[in-house]
Amino acid sequence: MMKRRIFGLAAAACATLALSAPFAQAQDKGELVYMTPGLDLAFWRYVSEGVKSVAEENGYGFSALDSTNDPQTQLQNAQDAVARGVAGIVLSPTDSSTAPAILTLAKDAGIPVVIADIGTDSGEYVSLIGSNNYEGANGVGKALAEAMKADGKEDGSVGIIGISQARLNGQARTKGFKDAMADAGITKDAGLQQMQAYTADETFKFTQDMITSNPDMTGMFVQTDGPTLGALQAIKSARMTGEVLVGAFDGIPEFVPLLQSGDIVVAGMQQPYLMGVRSAEAMVEHLDGGTPEKEITVPILIVTSDNIEEMLPTIKETVFANEIE
Repeated sequence: MMKRRIFGLAAAACATLALSAPFAQAQDKGELVYMTPGLDLAFWRYVSEGVKSVAEENGYGFSALDSTNDPQTQLQNAQDAVARGVAGIVLSPTDSSTAPAILTLAKDAGIPVVIADIGTDSGEYVSLIGSNNYEGANGVGKALAEAMKADGKEDGSVGIIGISQARLNGQARTKGFKDAMADAGITKDAGLQQMQAYTADETFKFTQDMITSNPDMTGMFVQTDGPTLGALQAIKSARMTGEVLVGAFDGIPEFVPLLQSGDIVVAGMQQPYLMGVRSAEAMVEHLDGGTPEKEITVPILIVTSDNIEEMLPTIKETVFANEIE
């Protein structure tokens, strides 16, 4: 009886060790932290999933710290990560001007930082993983201009609802799109509104105001994913569906039927899951003693109503993080 009990305890102990081995390995290698502007936006959730997948595959612990689009919360998150002595930080800053403070804090603590998207005004980091936002937005502008001309809407005005123009990527998106409009000879401007809350409700109000102030508006560019749905709702409420053609940036599953129906003419989809994977890979390479490339560019997919079906398999994997079947 005693032998059986000892054997049973030993077996249980072995099972416990087996179950806890990955956790112990992660604790031994340390923790990778992803600091994000706001997990309420699908884009950042997809980046987070990409970082997490590589961290766990390589035996690191993982956590995502949500800054709720607030620089002070972002700074507090960074202080908490430093206090925990994390192995590395993957940072998507609230904007480019707030990133240097985080980079200085991490540098002083000897913690490496990889930047995923948005960029920084200054500071030291291991690698910057991003997209060519100018090129992507320029592609959106070209496709939207073609659609406007095909519908005889090129004489109307075009509005932009932008992400923060304090972000380098926001500046690039605006310039890329405007350059495409200018090249197409579409010159009437319905103005630019900058998001602060990054919600569909906010964009709904911005779009209502633009339509009221610019009754000749026939085109719109919304510079990120979820808020685009608010713009579409405002256009529908104004009974202008099909009258105001919409180009978007980034991508969420809801975009698929909207592109298929033509409610969205074009979306410049970054590949956030892939961006998260590349960011974590660069961090792991650095922690293993390697030297990753200083800048790594992840292509932007120009997805239109015409090519959505052929692009869908890639989009599901690298944009939506396999969130849809």
